[in-house]
Amino acid sequence: MNKIGGHWKPIILYYLMSGPKRYSELRRSIPAITEKMLAQHLKQLKEDNLINRKVEQEMPPITIYSLTPSAELLSPVLLAMADWAIKDSGLYKDMECQ
Repeated sequence: MNKIGGHWKPIILYYLMSGPKRYSELRRSIPAITEKMLAQHLKQLKEDNLINRKVEQEMPPITIYSLTPSAELLSPVLLAMADWAIKDSGLYKDMECQ
């Protein structure tokens, strides 16, 4: 549970479910996270073998993050958590009314 615990790790993994992302894409997708927290959590997720980090040697170098097969197994859990969060926040009721 420590591997995906905390506030930001599930959110980062959720955004990576849609495919590989550059650091800047993740940063824009999660505007409330600080640069320091994003970098720290990406490092921890990599150390826990939940994400891959690939540096493409272009000018300037591009770093791309993606889910490992182990993290892909978490997709149903992350989707269920996101669904619960939407329903719990009241957004689900608002979406039904439209």
